[in-house]
Amino acid sequence: MEIIQETIDYREKFAEFLKSFQDRNGNFKYRDAIAQMASLGKTSLVIDFEDLMSYDANLAKELKERPEVVIQRANLAITDVMRTVNMNYAARVKEFRARFRKLDEVIPLRALKASLINKLIMVEGIITRTSFVKQLIKIAKFQCPLCKEKFEIEQTGTILVSPVQCPNPDCRKKGNFRLLTEESKFVDWQMIQLQERPEELPPGRLPRSIDCILQEDLVDTIRPGDRVYIIGVLKARQDASKMATFSSFIDVNYVEISEKGLEEIEITPEDEKAIIELSKDPLLYQKIFSSIAPSIYGYEEIKEAIAYQLAGGVPKVMPDGVKVRGDIHILLVGDPGTAKSQLLQYVARIAPRGIYTSGKGSTAAGLTATVVRDKTTHEFFLEAGALVLADRGYACIDEIDKMRSEDRVALHEAMEQQTISIAKAGIVVQLNARTSILAAANPTFGRYVPQRSIAENLSDLPVTIISRFDLIFTLMDRPEEARDRAMSEHILSLHQGATSVKSPPISPDLLKKYFYYVRKNIKPILTDRAIKKIEEFFLEMRKKGEGSDSPVPITVRQLESIIRLSEARAKLALKKEVTEEDVEPVIKLMKSFLFQVGIDRTTGKLDIDTIMVGRPKSISDKLAALFDLLITMEKENNMAPVKKEAFISRAENEGFSRNFVENALIKWTNEGIIYEAKPGYIKKA
Repeated sequence: MEIIQETIDYREKFAEFLKSFQDRNGNFKYRDAIAQMASLGKTSLVIDFEDLMSYDANLAKELKERPEVVIQRANLAITDVMRTVNMNYAARVKEFRARFRKLDEVIPLRALKASLINKLIMVEGIITRTSFVKQLIKIAKFQCPLCKEKFEIEQTGTILVSPVQCPNPDCRKKGNFRLLTEESKFVDWQMIQLQERPEELPPGRLPRSIDCILQEDLVDTIRPGDRVYIIGVLKARQDASKMATFSSFIDVNYVEISEKGLEEIEITPEDEKAIIELSKDPLLYQKIFSSIAPSIYGYEEIKEAIAYQLAGGVPKVMPDGVKVRGDIHILLVGDPGTAKSQLLQYVARIAPRGIYTSGKGSTAAGLTATVVRDKTTHEFFLEAGALVLADRGYACIDEIDKMRSEDRVALHEAMEQQTISIAKAGIVVQLNARTSILAAANPTFGRYVPQRSIAENLSDLPVTIISRFDLIFTLMDRPEEARDRAMSEHILSLHQGATSVKSPPISPDLLKKYFYYVRKNIKPILTDRAIKKIEEFFLEMRKKGEGSDSPVPITVRQLESIIRLSEARAKLALKKEVTEEDVEPVIKLMKSFLFQVGIDRTTGKLDIDTIMVGRPKSISDKLAALFDLLITMEKENNMAPVKKEAFISRAENEGFSRNFVENALIKWTNEGIIYEAKPGYIKKA
């Protein structure tokens, strides 16, 4: 009787709490919320744990210690209050759900131990997998095949509990009862996987994860890549039949998606004061650039670009709904031993939400996302990759030239639209990938060859991906006495001991908070003078390509990059407006990038086609002239196949080198533009 009385008390106490709790303004918070449930079509009531704690601390404690019983009684209490408010809705819905949020403690996934089983807990993490939505039977109705008696059995788990014996005292038949699915009660059911946040992962340790079960109105409320707080009951299930070991999972009561984005860093009033004081420093930019990867010698322009990337531009939504990204993408291409990987690892550490990975990817999801089949349940799951997990943060991708072919397709969308669309195994979904990408690639020839275009140096990376980077830098290891001496002294001082190494102008902790602060709070707008400055540069560059034989030096894509970078520079100084003083250094940086990788090596002219198309206009024109020659020879031959050697010989007579012609024929054959009609003869496809 004591237990029965105790459970009745829970119901009465919750009903009293729901009817009488008042917020700071004197409003009956939950009574009013219950009254609005009918008009909103809701069946769940969200209750703040801190409200319950302030009203009845003992009841709140019992909720955490005995959640199964207490939540069930809270559900009944909502029904009781609903009957006093809206009898018709209470009769129609019959069952309501109490959802609790904001418990007083967030428990790390690594701290989930046996002592917490069957307790109400709150955990935080990132969603890495979601399954299909299925239907779980809650009340199973069976029929005896002999006496036709119908009876119900409540189902509490995921394994169907069948009756052993007919309950009819005149029958008592055993086994082979018919399940009446049409008269049974089902609820929606979904399994998700919650994983530790990357920034909380101890060095050298694998991330912990736990399965979570969503039911009823909670299903399909979250997607892979979402960062969430999950409140639920930690439960145990047997690993296999007759095994003594059990695995834990969370029966979810409430899910709260973290919309704050970069919520991991706490800015105190003292921090904010230090940030504002730093922004007024006349040497602000030099100090920020010098504080980025201070152990790596040189690379002033690259460090400047990384600072802009960490600040980010301002994302925009056009009147027609088109989104323009504010995230900045940077590609580093260089020789071995030029500290590319170290730069990436530094940014992954200093960024408020950074992930470091390789082009191959660390899971089946690789860089983007994929559909995988669970080995034990054989169910399909949607699994998120690095770009989805780094949503609203930074993805540092080493060896991007070695990424999987399926990732290359998705990366186009991820870099520009900042989403990843998946349509596999019946799962059709679009995931967010609002990510700044800092990537490193190794040249095809081992070392970067300045005489070749960026596309030739990165033959494994499609030009369609190369062209989506806002800035590209080449890191070449060339002997140079003065630089080599300074670099060797710098490296030796690092190995000599911490006392001999100069501290960076800004501490790593303050720098990280600074980037977080500007990215979250500062949204500068372009002034008229800044717009005019950008426009003048763009038109001046475009004017150089007005002639029919002149290459195009710059496109709208670079114009948008200049805008993003200018906004980022203004953000670093906590400015509300982007001025022409912000634009000038950015134009200088853009010119440096273009003259590094956007030059036609044969003419010495700036030609954006080397980045956008993969070859300069001069080469494109030569290929077009050579193809015209093939068409002419086919016409002269009554559209019959042309002898390959005859074509090469005639092309040589018209000024083409044999090597150029042979390479062109290989390229056209691979692209399906021409084919070998018979041995030694070629024809246009």
